[in-house]
Amino acid sequence: MNLPLSRVLVLALALATPMAFAQAADPAPANAAPIVNLPDFTRLVEATGPAVVNIEATSGQRGRQAAAGDDNEKAGPDEPPMPEDMPEFFRRFFGQPGMPGRPDGIPRGGVSQGTGFLISSDGYVLTNHHVVEGADRIVVRLSDRNELEAELVGSDPLSDVALLKVAGKNLPVLRIGDSRRLKPGQWVLAIGSPFGFDHSVTAGIVSGVGRRSLDPSQQYVPFIQTDVAINRGNSGGPLLNTHGEVVGINSQIFSNSGGYMGVSFAIPIEVAMNAVRQLRETGKVVRGQLGVRIQDVDRERLAELGLARPMGAFVDSVENGSAAARAGIRPGDVITRFNGREVGRSADLPPMVGALPPGSRASVTLLRDGKARDVVVTLSALDLASVQGGAPAAAPAPEAGNPLGLVVEELDGPARAAMGLAAGEGVLVGRVTSLAARQAGMNAGDVVLRVNRQDVGSVEEFEQAIEGLGAGDEVRLLVRSARSTGFITYTLR
Repeated sequence: MNLPLSRVLVLALALATPMAFAQAADPAPANAAPIVNLPDFTRLVEATGPAVVNIEATSGQRGRQAAAGDDNEKAGPDEPPMPEDMPEFFRRFFGQPGMPGRPDGIPRGGVSQGTGFLISSDGYVLTNHHVVEGADRIVVRLSDRNELEAELVGSDPLSDVALLKVAGKNLPVLRIGDSRRLKPGQWVLAIGSPFGFDHSVTAGIVSGVGRRSLDPSQQYVPFIQTDVAINRGNSGGPLLNTHGEVVGINSQIFSNSGGYMGVSFAIPIEVAMNAVRQLRETGKVVRGQLGVRIQDVDRERLAELGLARPMGAFVDSVENGSAAARAGIRPGDVITRFNGREVGRSADLPPMVGALPPGSRASVTLLRDGKARDVVVTLSALDLASVQGGAPAAAPAPEAGNPLGLVVEELDGPARAAMGLAAGEGVLVGRVTSLAARQAGMNAGDVVLRVNRQDVGSVEEFEQAIEGLGAGDEVRLLVRSARSTGFITYTLR
């Protein structure tokens, strides 16, 4: 039978199609080159994964829930307790009850799930302080599913680092790297237990280094920012470079939803290992302190300070009797270098100072009245209360006063001597009568040394200095309190 040519072609194609599909389905040879060259972290994970551990920290029945207050009882079943009025803040992540494969019904706040990693073959484990804070029992689960009771060697809330110890020998360990070599754009990898899924691997790049936390108690940590996916349970896990070395400890994220949104933060490994050394030796971490309150240099003040560009740390106040005060550092100075290292912005200075122990001598280069000068400081010990701050003083009832909202009095000789002042320096604040002054931090008992650029040493000089000021004007006062000497700036109302 003779078929038309068109039908013969269709029949041939139909018969050939199954063969074509069969050939396309054959797997590529094992040694075949990939079509697209993308990072492959399998060897890195195989080499480092065994040293990463899961941590379960159990506290009392109410645990952190009791410490956080009853308001957290209102949190939904799928969300951990956290402040509802802080949508954009660094959020630390705790494990939550009801994890996959784990029994429900654990009292809220009673169990914290996190990650850690072995740094010594005899069982030292590094993790976050917030993972084990307040725990009565800590269990470390190794990659082979073996569970070990852990002892808390020590913990440091300011660096968010905790050191644990489990019984063991010849355990797998991670190599310690150098985070100071990290640059934005480099690949990094995290291994952890998000939502209870052990040894989950996520990868990304370094987004930035030397980042400042919005939490004032974390000012001594120059965080590494990455886009590596971090969620609840990742806290305390390692951040690894492509050599398989630990360069950081995953600690925080920036989020307005409570989950990962592309911005993660890790503690540099140098900060962590400094804490580890002290925790092993003494069980606590101590830091040096200058005793200054600092802020960034504003563009509007460049000419006044003698700077060509914004840089350094502007000294807003100096604690009385502090290392800075003894070295002659004054409010209004700009610290541009510390121990030979440039201070590009105010956030750079606290980690430099905090890395040194109390009693250390350090060189400080500062700018005063447009002229550079060098001083040597002997650091004192950091006072934890100065980091955490105290409760604000109760505000007095409003009373009539001058436009600054301050009622001032003369200072006598003994009072000046007690405040470390010379004759003709300052006036005493007897009452604070305006809300703006109170909100700025003025208190009765403070001593005003200068109004804007004019020194005051008597009530008459004070009245002359404020003449012509009124609502809407900004006033900058140099004030000495019982604790420090520094600037207070506010707008008159």
